Amino acid sequence: MKDEEPGNRLGSYLRARRELVSPEQAGLPPGGTRRVPGLRREEVALLAGISPDYYLRLERGRDRNPSPQVLESLARVLQLDDVEQAYLLGLTSARPRTPRRKRPEHVPARVHELLAHLQIPAFVEGRAFDVLASNPMAVALSPRLRPGHNRLRSLLLDPEERAFHQDWTKATADFVAALRTTIGDDTDDPRFVELVGELALSSQRFRTLWARHDVRRLDGGTTTVHHPVVGDLRLHRDKLPVDEVILVVYYPDKDSDSDEKLRLLAALSTSETAGTAHDRPAGATSPKAP
Repeated sequence: MKDEEPGNRLGSYLRARRELVSPEQAGLPPGGTRRVPGLRREEVALLAGISPDYYLRLERGRDRNPSPQVLESLARVLQLDDVEQAYLLGLTSARPRTPRRKRPEHVPARVHELLAHLQIPAFVEGRAFDVLASNPMAVALSPRLRPGHNRLRSLLLDPEERAFHQDWTKATADFVAALRTTIGDDTDDPRFVELVGELALSSQRFRTLWARHDVRRLDGGTTTVHHPVVGDLRLHRDKLPVDEVILVVYYPDKDSDSDEKLRLLAALSTSETAGTAHDRPAGATSPKAP
């Protein structure tokens, strides 16, 4: 998170967002040749009803306490949605930060029991998209859903993920924006620092998306994935908070083509597990479910 030190996160966000709004989108004439993408500082100031000098101070971090009214005007000019506006309002130093004690993410025993009983793909993820626990159906859907994997790292760096997601471009944009939203003001969390640093070095796609400063929530929804054995699956996704972790479940419409394929995948997975157990030497123990 080098671009946000020594703490001018408000300025970084304003600069990134104004570069994404064209003069035409803001209702301005395109004008002549522009040296920078998007809106100029003075154009943002004019449309927001503040002085260019004051807006410059905001971008350069010389004023950390703009009023909510000023921020709401800037949100309107920058065409921010509700999630983005809430993020902008949370970037000011007027909002006191309460230091949080870092605790290891823990999956409650009852959630492990629940995973074992669910007959649909289900897993538990942490705040940085680390897979903390999963059931056999989740692993059958994607081996990248085994505990120990990170969903965002897999999405950006594993070639199989690009083939797995019908719209990989949208998926990467959604995940990176959701990560920035989750981080919020917790920019010194070691896990976030480690993950952002690794991806910034390893993925051009991540660097491009991270520089946009997009923020959004990644909650429920519907997605289509391509499984290498059963083909395309249209699945609904729900995210359910449990203590400080998230239970994620994927499920199809009842009696749909995807429902039939998911049942086939379950049968194949059970058959493979049984075959492995049959081939195991006498005295060997069965592997524990993740």
